Amino acid sequence: MSPLSRRGFLTASAALGGTALTSALTGCSSSPSVPPGTKTINHWDWYVSQEPWLKQEIALFQKAHPKIRINRTVQVSDKYPDLINLAFRGNTAPDMLMIPKSPALEQQVADGWLRTLDDYATPQWQAKFPAGNFYNGVDMVEGKTYSAPFGGNSPWLQLYIHNGLFKQAGITNPDGTVKLPKTWDDVTAAAEAITRKTGGKAYGFGFGNVPNVSLPWWVELFVRGAGSPAGYGVDLPDYRVGKWTFGSDRNYADFIELLLEWKKKGYIYPSSMSIGDEQARAFFERGKFGMIVGGVWNQSTWTEHGFKDYSLTTLPSPTANPKAFFYYLPGGRVWALSKSTKVSAESWAWFDWLHSPAAGQRWVEAGQGLSIFPEANKNAKVASEQFQAYIDMRRYALPMPVPAIRNPDASKVVIPAVTPDLPDVLVGLYTGQLGDMGSALTALEDRRNKALADGIKQAQAKGAKVSLADWVFKDWDPTKPYQNKPA
Repeated sequence: MSPLSRRGFLTASAALGGTALTSALTGCSSSPSVPPGTKTINHWDWYVSQEPWLKQEIALFQKAHPKIRINRTVQVSDKYPDLINLAFRGNTAPDMLMIPKSPALEQQVADGWLRTLDDYATPQWQAKFPAGNFYNGVDMVEGKTYSAPFGGNSPWLQLYIHNGLFKQAGITNPDGTVKLPKTWDDVTAAAEAITRKTGGKAYGFGFGNVPNVSLPWWVELFVRGAGSPAGYGVDLPDYRVGKWTFGSDRNYADFIELLLEWKKKGYIYPSSMSIGDEQARAFFERGKFGMIVGGVWNQSTWTEHGFKDYSLTTLPSPTANPKAFFYYLPGGRVWALSKSTKVSAESWAWFDWLHSPAAGQRWVEAGQGLSIFPEANKNAKVASEQFQAYIDMRRYALPMPVPAIRNPDASKVVIPAVTPDLPDVLVGLYTGQLGDMGSALTALEDRRNKALADGIKQAQAKGAKVSLADWVFKDWDPTKPYQNKPA
């Protein structure tokens, strides 16, 4: 799992621009039921399918802390970095916030957005977490703590299988159970069978690429199994060589060519480029297509609807066994406190609540994911066989190299965003606006690597002792857990 919760891809509302939704659980200081002296915490997140869990936590927290109210605002996920930037510039930042994907954590600290937690997150407090979860460049900056790990780690993307359509197409084992595809050929054959045997009433695949997020998920899921450890979603290079390899690693072109072949043969739901992920999940539930890529967040929505006729797998590969896996940084970060908060003690109480084993156990029992706390995962009562399947995929998630652990100055490097990035390139290739795949992927690789080099040069100019060599880990075997060690 990346430092950010990978469930953050989901859109939180249909609102445009900076419009947000305020939770029904928002505290109202004018209410006669609110005790005198009540403090209000302004809280921002982008949760959608995770919302029932968060609403429950708010209710439990407010019951335990009757003089604290949570004023929750749900923002649109793809607009969130811009919205939080505007909020800080306009002095309207929330007290408690989900940490945006950009700018880099170090830049958010340098810009005065985030409050250090050192007054509260003492060594004793940190000791409740498993060892090795607080590092510079992950949840710390220059030795100061700004966040804490929240979720446990399992592959953040899965291939979901509609059991009914697979059975209708005859893709079953001798005992009648659904035969899960393991290879790219298996996936292609299943899509062909579903499309053909349903007479075109259903398709092999479907996705919702609005707002330009789902296609990269397909690339990441499939190229990892082919042996490309950088994937895309972690937004990090292939640490074996310290570079992005979109153009030089053949796996990317091979899978995109396969994707375009699926489209050409009519295996993909035709409206996939004009709908969102939430609508695509609903169409999958209704049997409009047999396979969709997504995360564990899919499951809670389907559970609410009573839909259980699905299975899941991960890392479909060109060969029978995957050659690379999903990776995560030691530690993690989801939540932070604003440096400008006037209710820091109350906000810390809310932060501490969410980072407790009890809240983590409820997170697991709600089917949202794993907790950072092993005892929460162990004690959670899991009723869903699909969620248990997700838990059992933990073996495909491994710790990865972290430059900032080996060289703390690497955390001072801010890698600028590039445009067009992979999501834009994929849209161009899928729609035919880009005709030369090789040139498009090579140009993307060059843009990404130039951005890294530029970020390093800027850090060097400010005194950081860092180089491109800090991103190369020649001792990394992508099939084994990596043990990070300070230089």
